[in-house]
Amino acid sequence: MTRLNLNNLRNIGIISHIDAGKTTVSERVLFYTGESHRLGEVHDGNAIMDWMEQEQERGITITATTTCCHWRDVQINLIDTPGHIDFTIEVERSLRVLDGALVILSAVEGVQAQTESVWRQADRYAVPRICLINKMDRIGADFRRVIDQMQRRFAARPVLMQLPLGIEGNFAGVVDILEGRLLTFAGDDLGATMQVSEVPETLRTEVTAAREQIVEAAADFDETVLTDFLEGRQVATERVKAALRRGVLACRLVPIFLGSALRNKGIQPILDAVIDYLPSPLETPPIDAMPLDQGDSQPLQLSCDPHGPLCALAFKVLSDEGRKLTYLRVYSGTVHAGDELFNGNRRVPEKLARLFRMHAHKRERVDEVQAGDIVAAVGLKHALTGDTLCHGGRPLRLAGLRVPEPVVSLAVEPRHVEDRDKLPAALEKLQWEDPTFRVREDADTGQTILTGMGQLHLEIITDRLRREFGVEVRTGRPQVVYRETVQRKARHQEVFHRETEGRIQGGDVTLEIAPLERGQGLRIILPEGEEQLPAPMRAELEKCLRQACAAGMRTGYPLTDVEITVPEAPFVPGVTTEIGLRAAAQRGLGVLAAQARLTLLEPVMALELTVPVDCAGQVIGSLQQKRGRIDGMEARTESELIQARVPLSELFDYMGELRSATKGRGTFVMEFSHYDPAPMEVQKLYGLI
Repeated sequence: MTRLNLNNLRNIGIISHIDAGKTTVSERVLFYTGESHRLGEVHDGNAIMDWMEQEQERGITITATTTCCHWRDVQINLIDTPGHIDFTIEVERSLRVLDGALVILSAVEGVQAQTESVWRQADRYAVPRICLINKMDRIGADFRRVIDQMQRRFAARPVLMQLPLGIEGNFAGVVDILEGRLLTFAGDDLGATMQVSEVPETLRTEVTAAREQIVEAAADFDETVLTDFLEGRQVATERVKAALRRGVLACRLVPIFLGSALRNKGIQPILDAVIDYLPSPLETPPIDAMPLDQGDSQPLQLSCDPHGPLCALAFKVLSDEGRKLTYLRVYSGTVHAGDELFNGNRRVPEKLARLFRMHAHKRERVDEVQAGDIVAAVGLKHALTGDTLCHGGRPLRLAGLRVPEPVVSLAVEPRHVEDRDKLPAALEKLQWEDPTFRVREDADTGQTILTGMGQLHLEIITDRLRREFGVEVRTGRPQVVYRETVQRKARHQEVFHRETEGRIQGGDVTLEIAPLERGQGLRIILPEGEEQLPAPMRAELEKCLRQACAAGMRTGYPLTDVEITVPEAPFVPGVTTEIGLRAAAQRGLGVLAAQARLTLLEPVMALELTVPVDCAGQVIGSLQQKRGRIDGMEARTESELIQARVPLSELFDYMGELRSATKGRGTFVMEFSHYDPAPMEVQKLYGLI
């Protein structure tokens, strides 16, 4: 088969706040690149990228969908991500493997809560970005206000690449500032024909000034451009583009484009920008892979080389008709269908049966995939999200990804006798797919407890149980997932000594615990020195302490924001054993937590509400009654944007309450913010006061 030129490959994702137009843009991209011969619409429930029944019914994206298209002889691997906070793991794992991103902002709503979240995620993985300000045809559209918000909230440096021809209902096209040309889009072929003409006389002065600003931004990344700019010489467009590209790849510039995806205006220039400004796999920094068969801990730097050692990351797992479909990003080497692989995280061999290039939910079979590409594989039995696939002769492991902690739980039980046997297997397959979905059994009631990122997340899970796995369940009321922590320092020594089956099981551990600032998580410091524990026992002690903290000390909720220090854990040959050490650590930690005064923390959510001006006072009063704190307000056209922080326990079914208070005109989005001490009645309920 013909090898792909890696210079002609782009791995990009589309990220934004919910309802900014990600899937609508994706559908236009597929249509204009010739991958699709019909224009799917989200509101009609026939979008190609929203293939799940739940997505089509609700008009939202739930799972990140991968597809492939071609533009200007360049292959674009495109991932359309969800915008709802409940499915933020889909954005996280997509950005982990992508080389570039298209951020979509609404010209009316501007920078919204989830936009900030996905921007931070892109920052974390140093993903270069370009930006489309969408919905330029809507009443209240103001692209300059959106650019100001980007500068304030992201500390970004946006570079305006286009000017609009008309605004709101009169939006008819865009002016390409660099090229000095007017672009309009024919209506009779759904915008597929891009018509090029001269810039109107009324806009030429503004275009000249805007081009100077672009050249000024580019000059920071090219000395010759800077010299010509300072001396007043005209700089060729290609030189400006090359300098801008360097700024984008360094994540220091964000080119801004304008359009209206629903009205089929402005998509082709975005495709050009993807090729002109976002990196190919060859332009991305080498990745660090940790060798597993060497004594040293120095990572191996792998560049994008099809002839290098095989290293691929499983970034998404899908249960497709009961079989596991694993999405891979190949960073180095070449993988073939039928290859024997090695899972570096689970230390087990894997057999890769078949490879597919994905087009949403449709598959195109391929025989091999080389470094830099994204593909789906069948046959990997053990691989889960974040696992590294390599060859057994040179085992490697890549850094995983950050998985947010779920905050809402739901009790379920099988509705019928036949559902009882099918439920565990179905839940296991759903956990393959989603690292933020957890399942446990309540020790007191025997109920199965599902834990997820929010009400919608768990609603989708239970709906999929019914539709995909044929399992009917009864559900209880959603519950808050609290956290335990301690209020003061404490120290305790625990000695375990017992003879079982003729052998002494002993352990001696001194533990200290201290509270940490909110959001610091769990920190464990083990003893150093030759007289202390051998390395295997040290590892077992740390594992035991982490497991005990995850299970909770009294309420069953995880212990967090604490530092546990083990100043002394002497090793006595013939007496100290792993079993004795675990017993001493578990019992000692329970005593220590009681001495340090356990308390509960509740999750607090950051809300962003858009409400009519005449309803703002009532909504603010309601939030304050819910123990909420108002962080700020911003006047919009005929509406108010309210930012607040409210405990999650007060927000169940809040959408119905908000709609009632605003006569159906109010909306809100929320994301996890932080943990705060739970109220007294909750502490008493769990026996902590």
